[in-house]
Amino acid sequence: MAAKAWGGRFREETDPRVEKFTESISFDARLAQVDLRGSKAHAQMLSEVGLLTTEVFKKIAKTLDEIGTEFAEGKIELSVSREDIHMHIEHELIERLGDIGRKIHTGRSRNDQISTDLKLYTRDAVHRLDGLLKNLQESFVRRSETEMEVIIPGFTHLQRAQPVMLPHVWFSYCEKFQRDRERLQDSLKRINVSPLGTAALAGTSLPIDRHRTAELLGFDALAANSLDVSSDRDYLLEFVFDLSTIAIHLSTLAEEWIIWSSTEFQFLQLPDAYTTGSSLMPQKRNPDVLELIRGKSARVIASVMQLSLLLKGLPQAYNRDLQEDKIAVFDAYDTVVACLELAPEIVAGAVVNREIIEERLEEGFLDATVLVEYLIGKGIPMRRGHEIVGELVSLCETTGCRLEDLSHGELQDACEEIDDDVFLVLGASNAADSLKSYGSGGPDSVKLQLETWQKRLELR
Repeated sequence: MAAKAWGGRFREETDPRVEKFTESISFDARLAQVDLRGSKAHAQMLSEVGLLTTEVFKKIAKTLDEIGTEFAEGKIELSVSREDIHMHIEHELIERLGDIGRKIHTGRSRNDQISTDLKLYTRDAVHRLDGLLKNLQESFVRRSETEMEVIIPGFTHLQRAQPVMLPHVWFSYCEKFQRDRERLQDSLKRINVSPLGTAALAGTSLPIDRHRTAELLGFDALAANSLDVSSDRDYLLEFVFDLSTIAIHLSTLAEEWIIWSSTEFQFLQLPDAYTTGSSLMPQKRNPDVLELIRGKSARVIASVMQLSLLLKGLPQAYNRDLQEDKIAVFDAYDTVVACLELAPEIVAGAVVNREIIEERLEEGFLDATVLVEYLIGKGIPMRRGHEIVGELVSLCETTGCRLEDLSHGELQDACEEIDDDVFLVLGASNAADSLKSYGSGGPDSVKLQLETWQKRLELR
């Protein structure tokens, strides 16, 4: 039974079905490099406190580097009998160094080892996600530079509402993805806390230096309670929530662009490289990539519930249930990364159908709200102004014209305070130009937004 790291007190062989049932190497092999980093730092600390000689540490460090190279090249054979990535690496170390390799686990448990691995992995994942989100923001900002003069209907309830500059829409997505980036950065406060050296649940009687391993691994702080840290997966729950929010924002983008690229809207034409055709209907251009981004968001959102349910019934300290946490985390992370790798190219390659947008821009009375505000400026109470404009819209619908087509006399019949200057705000273009408040969709505000994003993303 010596083949098992925990086999000393057992007299019967493990049922092969149990080995298959309990293994995690099929999904935690991706932790190899972070596990090696953690083991190397742990060994260095052991040598510095006198629990390993310098010579032994050097042999262990050199061998860990060799194992890492072989893992990266796919040369390490994986076996369910060795359970997980930790035992695979320790097995390789022992195979090559004998009893020297058996010293690596001094002063630690797999409980704090896996927590350390997951924190290192999640920290790396946060940095990668931040870069991918920044790429997506840059795609929106870069295309905004050439579309500053384009006016588009803004929608509420999917009904035409008010006109805005098109980049105002692009910057709205930059804002969402910026909040995603900030949430991820904030999560590092809880991720970047070292569990290493807390051992199984109670710490150790050996003279280890947890501050040193934290320093070597770039952690900002130490977990202060060894019992808490062995079962702590709060940071993973927070991480998958952050991933789910990114997925929701990507799904919103996908939904809007699917609608905008339809024949009924024709606001956008999606790049050929990110659409597919129909096996029956030769004219079709299907937004399959966007539909799958929208669809895959469900998997990411489900990971939050999956992890919450996994954790809700566990007592303190480590329980084997926690092996399942990685399935939810890895799948959610992989899914979001795959979406974020494609999204910037779709954003950069989509073509705005300016002529079609402009041709239909005056539909839907986009200037109605600005007309209400014009009346407010003339001293008319807001609710009375709203009623007056509603009556004018009804008149236009009856006669088949636009607000700007009404004569001065017809406008004054509705409200005698209306002067000739009303025509300076009527029409979608004038209505957009009238938007002045900070953060609005008018030209001056959108120009400021562009400059702000260019500076924030270091694009100028």
